[in-house]
Amino acid sequence: MASENQRPDPRQWVMAHADYLYNYALSRLNNEEQAKDLVQETFLAALEKVDKFEGKSSERTWLTAILKNKVIDVYRKKSSGLRPTEDVKEAEHDQQDFFDAEDGHWNVNNRPKAFGVENCDPLVDKEFNHILQRCMQKLPALWMAVFTMKHIDDATTDIICTELKVTQANFWVIIHRAKLNLRACLQKNWI
Repeated sequence: MASENQRPDPRQWVMAHADYLYNYALSRLNNEEQAKDLVQETFLAALEKVDKFEGKSSERTWLTAILKNKVIDVYRKKSSGLRPTEDVKEAEHDQQDFFDAEDGHWNVNNRPKAFGVENCDPLVDKEFNHILQRCMQKLPALWMAVFTMKHIDDATTDIICTELKVTQANFWVIIHRAKLNLRACLQKNWI
């Protein structure tokens, strides 16, 4: 059980954590209403389990863990019933346009262009993140879930495959296609 000084105070949750949790959910789902709903669901779930909070982490970390599980549930729900990516061979065929068969390097015509985000201008970063979020919204739900879990949440491949019920081969095909699609979208809308 949490000590008195680490006891969660639900009356302060909205003021102390709502914005952080909302931004966390929004960055992973790209849906404002869904992000708001998940934050509310997180607070409700936490209220139901407040007596089980052991104080081994901060209140925010605990709430974020609850929210993370809810986000994964959304990913799972969106990706269930979706047909996994067809075939690793098809992905390899797709790569032929981008990579040299002999050395694996980018073909000259398909070499990525610099995005211009190497500088640390907060306004440029904000605009880039906005465009990236829009590009991510265009991805199929399963692709977005895999990409977000891998590159935003830093989840391991095994966890992603287990949570989203995809094979490792499908995972690598999906991540490859998501990256190619995001790259094309960013080059069209950012550069």
